[in-house]
Amino acid sequence: MMQPLFLGLAGLALNDDERALFKSADPAGYILFKRNVDSPDQVRALTQSLRDLAGRDVPILIDQEGGRVARLRPPHWPEFPTGETFGKLYDKAPITAIEACRLNALALAALLRDLGINVDCLPLLDVRDLEGHDIIGDRSFGAEPMIVSALGKAVLDGFQAGGICGVVKHIPGHGRARADSHLELPVVTASRDELERDFEPFRRLANAPMAMTAHITYTALDANRCATLSPQVIDFIRHDIGFGGLLMSDDLGMHALGNPQSGGHPPGSNALADFGARALACLDAGCDIALHCSGDFAEMRSIVESAPVMSAAAARRLAAAMAWMGPGDATPVAEWAVARDALLACA
Repeated sequence: MMQPLFLGLAGLALNDDERALFKSADPAGYILFKRNVDSPDQVRALTQSLRDLAGRDVPILIDQEGGRVARLRPPHWPEFPTGETFGKLYDKAPITAIEACRLNALALAALLRDLGINVDCLPLLDVRDLEGHDIIGDRSFGAEPMIVSALGKAVLDGFQAGGICGVVKHIPGHGRARADSHLELPVVTASRDELERDFEPFRRLANAPMAMTAHITYTALDANRCATLSPQVIDFIRHDIGFGGLLMSDDLGMHALGNPQSGGHPPGSNALADFGARALACLDAGCDIALHCSGDFAEMRSIVESAPVMSAAAARRLAAAMAWMGPGDATPVAEWAVARDALLACA
């Protein structure tokens, strides 16, 4: 029976321990990082081995945004622009920027689909805040919610046409955070009315196939638990923002969740047991999937031992997300990139 987990792995190929654990747990999907990629042929072999093990077209995720967040890099793979690049173009030529962003997404889709990767953790819908931590920074399309929404939709349109699935992140909004949730728990004290600016892109794109939560405490929504672990915030995402797709946590290994104030750190628990508790806490709060990225085997084993069987509702959302993407086509990455660059040069 499938478990509601997206898991990482340690290296360039499955090892025996991972193969046995994944076979018994049947996680819903996997995520790849720089440590898992070396060459195109190696990545294709790895993704095929994950599908062979699962016996189905399993979701295989990656963070391939462009700029500083890119797991696939030269010399084997091209560089891609940052979100900010398209936001700056939008200020001069909105229609051109939207089309350039769509073409960029088509290029990303062609690259990933060729490698057997079918989910990109993009578009980032976080509205930039000049006082916010630079962990978002130039990854954002900008400080205007309408522009972020328009360019985020262009990414989703390109992904759907290109045959991969997109993930909007970090719902309900990370741009206002003054800390990096990889390192500590951000606490956002803005009022509900002030937060509407952050929520707007997620409302506009509430029909996205997948979304990733933010490890942030929003005191206006739940002062005692971060969004990932808060039933109140997950309910807000579902019913106020209106997101009905597959909802995954951000990485369980981020230090924000290790903070006792996050709501997911049982007093006195040991480190390994805490990973199982974190997984349960985010699933109990209403996330469909718990995401664990590091590939640390002991942590994964603790998570697998704690995780329940995937709910029927989560399984339906996963199936709908995987059915959302189109078949793609045979247009090469370079052709989409040339068309994108021609539009970027226009401005």
